[in-house]
Amino acid sequence: MPIRPPALDDRTFPDLVEEMLARVPAHVPEWQPRVGDPGRTIVELFAWLVDTMLYRANLIPEKQRLQFLRLLGITMRPASPARGVVSLARPADAQVVTIARYAKLTGPTTFETLGEVSVLPVTASCFYKRRPDDAELSTLAPILGALPQVYDLGNRAPAYYVTTPVFVKGAAVPAGLDLVRDTTDSSLWIALLAKEPTVASIAAARAALEGVDGVGRLIDIGFAPAIEVPDQREDITKHLEVPHVFEITTAEEPTGGESDYLTLERLGDTTRGLTRRGVRRMVLPSSKIGVPASDLDDPLRAGVGDRPPRIDDAQVGKRLVAWIRLRPTEKLDSLRIAWVGINAVEIESRTTLYAKIAGTSNGAADQEMKLPGESVDPSTFRLQVDAPEGFVEWRQIADLALAGRDDEVFTLDAEAGTVKFGDGVRGRIPPETSRVRIDTMRSGGGAIGNLPPGTLKTVERAKDPSGNTLGGETAVTQGLATLGGQDAETLASAERRIPAWLRHRDRAVTASDYRAVAAETPGVALGRVELMPRFKPQQRRTDVPGVVSVVVWPQKAAWQAPNPRADRPLIEAVHAWLDDRRPLATELYVIGCEYVPIAVSAGVVLREGAPRDEVLAGVREAIRRFLWPLVPGGADGTGWPLGRTVKQRELEVVVAQVGGVSEVTNVNIFTRDRDRWHLAPGVPAAAVSLQPWQLPELLAVTASVGDPLDDPSQLPNPYATDGVAIPVVPEVC
Repeated sequence: MPIRPPALDDRTFPDLVEEMLARVPAHVPEWQPRVGDPGRTIVELFAWLVDTMLYRANLIPEKQRLQFLRLLGITMRPASPARGVVSLARPADAQVVTIARYAKLTGPTTFETLGEVSVLPVTASCFYKRRPDDAELSTLAPILGALPQVYDLGNRAPAYYVTTPVFVKGAAVPAGLDLVRDTTDSSLWIALLAKEPTVASIAAARAALEGVDGVGRLIDIGFAPAIEVPDQREDITKHLEVPHVFEITTAEEPTGGESDYLTLERLGDTTRGLTRRGVRRMVLPSSKIGVPASDLDDPLRAGVGDRPPRIDDAQVGKRLVAWIRLRPTEKLDSLRIAWVGINAVEIESRTTLYAKIAGTSNGAADQEMKLPGESVDPSTFRLQVDAPEGFVEWRQIADLALAGRDDEVFTLDAEAGTVKFGDGVRGRIPPETSRVRIDTMRSGGGAIGNLPPGTLKTVERAKDPSGNTLGGETAVTQGLATLGGQDAETLASAERRIPAWLRHRDRAVTASDYRAVAAETPGVALGRVELMPRFKPQQRRTDVPGVVSVVVWPQKAAWQAPNPRADRPLIEAVHAWLDDRRPLATELYVIGCEYVPIAVSAGVVLREGAPRDEVLAGVREAIRRFLWPLVPGGADGTGWPLGRTVKQRELEVVVAQVGGVSEVTNVNIFTRDRDRWHLAPGVPAAAVSLQPWQLPELLAVTASVGDPLDDPSQLPNPYATDGVAIPVVPEVC
């Protein structure tokens, strides 16, 4: 295969002519540049000259191309670190231990904590009040009928529930627990448990939680929502906080049958109001923490009304210190939670260095120094230069050409891990023999940091806020996978960005600019980017001036349902990247497409001697590939176009092109209404019409010899299960 270096600009002579002629109506509307016109000849002459220049530029040797890359200021992108949330525990400590940030965790790659965390001497178990299913209600009918009289409910309707554990042993629930739809009280109950089931252990734990001298302790609760595809009607540029409250039980006996709760004051919140994974830091009350004695000693009153759920497991009940309740404060349609844990802290796959000498200045202009690490985090990088009065911090700048003669500045190449100083005219030169010291530097990252749950086990090195090293073991519970790690950009990839960079200059103005810039979003892997100009998604309105909607899809290799969907982290990353590069007056939205579920049934006649199973499998694969939203889907192989109607006749052509098919008897298209399939309407051929923001999602496809299936009930249900899981309900009477 011949070596073809990437072109600096891939426009050809016809492209240049077409581009210049397209500008004519905007500048000289009265001129019609026909073939043979002298003005048209001048346009073609300049196109020929530019084409010749581009040809010569594309012949520049590799060394010159790389130097050109540096002159343009295009640096390779550094590795992105993986991030996650974990819970910590100190088994040997009976008091609260505060661990400073940047504690190092042991694992396949280095992880560090991103914040300070107060490790309380308690563990946590989460429960919720689950609605009994029909089978349970039927089994317990004789008992349930007598409970209203036992509890003297009078005219009040009973709300039966089963105390059910969730996030067992710190494990996440990917599908999520819906506090609104899966519970009777829209609440998640977090049981704080002492280490031993003794009175002394419980009293010591409560004393530790209540703090000293009237100052409450801090509690760090990790939270992860079950991320789903945002609805297009939602304004994704805003972080809509979930109205909620965290409350803790007291040791006082409830009055009027209702329990007393104290609201936990919020001190910090990286969950953005429960909209993303992070840590909620709150202040515990300085007194009254506990559980009313009646909840533990009186089975008839335990768990009734607004009280915490009844616990029938003696091993849990004997260690109970207090309950923390999470509940929404306003009526919601849904609130899905994937994981909750205490003593939580965010982590990142980077390493931190302090007070490290990077080198000594030689007094030369434009000198460059290598740092002890690559993929440096620019936001935390601090550099100092030795001076008579001590080490003085110099300022990081994007371009030395903007610096003055005496400005103490430098530039940072984050990916390569190098710093460059000025030449005495544009930026000061560090004095000869002066030492250059790194005050703080965080570096690292990469795809190696994307770890499954349960990989990280212990903290290797931890210190308290005063800098003292903590002895003893600090255990780690990793219920969530760490995500977001991406390797540093390669040189070949950086070179391929040159043509696009020369066109859009890191600004999104035209449709091609938006596609190119969005595809360059660091930390995400996009499979497709489409532009919907003048479309306002939350109102489903078209032709709205000044509005641009960018539709994105993540990469997915196999063309099998479910189709690729852009989750909230991906959408937010693309929006943040584009928002800094859009025109000031542009109203920008980044959205995912809306899928319309369909099913297809094809009937064929086989050629003589054709293998039946292989041909039918090929028919199914051809239909899946044709309707797939990414490459190689659609008629042109770039993915099914947005809003394009799914037509029966087109599917018949696709099926007929499969090797071994002699004739296509018919192709049926079905649409789904709730859980039932219906034949798509259309005369003379069926078709499924789509809105401009919609794509088809092929959930079921069948192929048969002879006539296709025409009974929707015969189509497979992709969400069917083999059985119904029925938990055991404890007998309480």
